[in-house]
Amino acid sequence: MAKQQRADKRSAVVPAAICIGVSFALVAAWMLLAPATPQRVATLRSGPPLLNKVAVSGAKIDTQVFEDSRIDGDSEASDPESRGSDREAEEAAHSDGDAELTVENKEIDGNLATQAEESQEEKEENQRLDSGSLEVPHYDWKLCSSAAGSDYIPCLDNVRAIKSLKSTKHYEHRERHCPLDEGSRLCLVPLPDGYRPRIPWPRSRSEIWYYNVPHTGLVSYKADQQWVMRKDDVLVFPGGGTQFKKGATRYIEFVEKTLPAIAWGTHTRVVLDVGCGVASFGGYLFDKDVLTMSFAPKDEHEAQVQFALERGIPAISAVMGTTRLPFPSNVYDAVHCARCRVPWHVEGAKLLLELNRVLRPGGYFIWSATPVYQHEPEDVQIWKETTRAASKMCWKRLARTKDPLTGIGVAVFQKPWDDTCYRQRSASEPPICEKEDSPDAAWYNPLGGCMHEIGKARVDWPDAWPGRLEATPKSLHGPSAEEFASETEHWKGVVRNSYEKNVGIDWDGIRNVMDMRAGYGGFAAALATLPVWVMNVVPANGEDTLPIVFDRGLFGIYHDWCESFSTYPRTYDLLHADGLFSQLGTSCNASHVLLEMDRILRPEGWALIRDKPEVLKELEPIVKSLHWEVKVLSSSRKSSQEVEDQEEQQQFVAAQKKMWRPEASI
Repeated sequence: MAKQQRADKRSAVVPAAICIGVSFALVAAWMLLAPATPQRVATLRSGPPLLNKVAVSGAKIDTQVFEDSRIDGDSEASDPESRGSDREAEEAAHSDGDAELTVENKEIDGNLATQAEESQEEKEENQRLDSGSLEVPHYDWKLCSSAAGSDYIPCLDNVRAIKSLKSTKHYEHRERHCPLDEGSRLCLVPLPDGYRPRIPWPRSRSEIWYYNVPHTGLVSYKADQQWVMRKDDVLVFPGGGTQFKKGATRYIEFVEKTLPAIAWGTHTRVVLDVGCGVASFGGYLFDKDVLTMSFAPKDEHEAQVQFALERGIPAISAVMGTTRLPFPSNVYDAVHCARCRVPWHVEGAKLLLELNRVLRPGGYFIWSATPVYQHEPEDVQIWKETTRAASKMCWKRLARTKDPLTGIGVAVFQKPWDDTCYRQRSASEPPICEKEDSPDAAWYNPLGGCMHEIGKARVDWPDAWPGRLEATPKSLHGPSAEEFASETEHWKGVVRNSYEKNVGIDWDGIRNVMDMRAGYGGFAAALATLPVWVMNVVPANGEDTLPIVFDRGLFGIYHDWCESFSTYPRTYDLLHADGLFSQLGTSCNASHVLLEMDRILRPEGWALIRDKPEVLKELEPIVKSLHWEVKVLSSSRKSSQEVEDQEEQQQFVAAQKKMWRPEASI
C-alpha cells in the first residue's frame, strides 16, 4: 500500500538492545550528575523515546527491566543479512535511554568496564530491580496551565502560534498548530469541578452531566432551535437543530423519501457531516445503521464537538480551511451539510472540490441550507454559483425539494461513477490534477483547485451493509487479501477470548472506542455486534490501509501520534494500541504519546496496549506514574498458526485510568 506523503518525514528506528562500553559509562555518569529537570528530558529526546522520563519527585514506581536478548543469547534477527548495520543503528539509538533506566542509583568510580563486565553488571542490576531492592526514577506530573483549562487541545489551543498567523481569512486560526515546547506537552489536563462518570449509551444521546461539559453558551445562543437545554445538573438534547425543526429523525426520513436510492444503512453506510453542531444528525442515524463522521471547528459555538462525544456520538474538531481533510479519497458514501456555513462557491469552489475528493464515485452530496429553499437575493446568487460549480465537476443534481411540514428544503447531488464526463467537458475548469498529486495524501497537504481522475479507484460500490464488513474489498488481491482475512479472524479471537472475558472491562460502560493503529480495521469489525463505535486511526507516515477500513463500512482518520489528536479531553472510553510504540520507534517520545492517551481517555476508561514484552516493560513505569490501574495479561491462542507465532512475541497491558490528577500546575 502507498505511504502517506508529508513534507517533514520522520525516520522510524526500531528500539533495540542495551548499548554497552564507553558510551554507556559516559552517559551513565552524566545521568547521575545532571539535575532532573524538564530541560534534561528535552535533551534526552534524541535517545529512545520508550525510555525518556520526567525524573523528579513523585510516587515510587515498582518497575522491572527486560534484559537485552542479544546479550542473553535468547534470540537474534531472523534475517542474517539484517544483523549488521541494523544492530549498530539500534544500539546507538538505545544508549542514552537504557543508561537512564538502569544506572540512576548506581555508583560510578570512573573506570571504564569491558563489554563483558558491563553486560554482567546489567544482568545483576536488572535482577535487583526485579526484586525491588533498587529505587527507580520518579515522575512528578503537573497540571497544564493553558487558558483552555479542562478543555485543552494542544494543537488547537496554541495561542502563540495563532497570534503569529498572517491571516485568518481561511480559518487558519481554527486549524492545527502543534506546540513544540515541552511545557505544553509534558502535563496533565485537569478535570472540571464536579466531574463524574458519564451517562451510558443510549441514554447519553438525550442527556449528559452538566459538570462534565460545563458550558451554557449554546443553551442561550440556540435556545429557539432545540440544540441543547439545561435542566438542573444535566444538559438535555431534544434531537432538534437549526434544520431539524421536528427532530433529527423526521429530517433523516425526509431525506430518504426525497431520494429513496440513498437507502440508509444498506447502500449508504458511511457519512461525513460537515459543520455538525452537536451531531444530532449522526446520533440519530445510528437508528438506521449508519456510521457518521461529524466535524466542526473549535469556535464560538462553544464545545459543540465535546457535547457530541460526551453524548456517545463520533466527532472530531476540524475545519475546512487551507488543508485537506485527514481522510483518503473516494471513501464516503455521502457527505451532508445542514446550514454548515461553508462557502462552497467561492475561490474556484476549492472546498467543494475537497468534498469531491473524499466522496466515493456515485456518492451523494446532501445539502440543506437557505440557498436551497429560500429566495432572498443572496440565497439565489449562492445557489446559482454553487450549482454551476457542481456542474463543472460533473455532479448530477438528483433532487431538490421542501418538507411541507417544516419548510426545510434539501438538494441531493451525485458524483460521477467514472471519468467519462471529465473527458467530455468543453472547458477544463476545474482542471484535472497532475499525476504526481496523490489524492490520498491528506496530512497537512494544502487544498488544491483541481479534480483527481477517478480511474479505477474504488469505482465498484461495496456490498450492502452488513455484508461489506467482512467481504474482501475488490481492491485487495493475493497476499493482501489473505492478510485481510487473517487479521479479521485474529481480532475476532482476541476480542472473544481475551478482551470480553479476561480483562475485567464492563462493556456496558464502553461507547467511544479508538484503535490507535487500526490496520485493516479488524479490531473494529470484531466489536461490530456491541453498542460501540470505533475511530480507526492509521498512522500518517505508515502503510495506508485506511481506504480498506472505509470499504468495509467503518471509518477512520490519518494521524501522527507525535502530535495531539483533534479531540477534547476525556472523550474516549477505550483506547487500543496494537504495536503502536514499536511502530513509532524513535520518531517521538513515548511519554508524550502516553500523556496524550491520558488526555483523551475518560476517567474509568481503559487502555489496551499490545506490543513486544520489552516494550511493555519500558512503558509500565510511565503508565503507573499516571496512577492507572495496571494488569499485564498474556494473549489467547488463535486458530491461525501464523497468528500464534506472532502471539509468542506479544503481550498486552490492560490499564484503567482513574480520577487522579496532580495538585501542582506548571
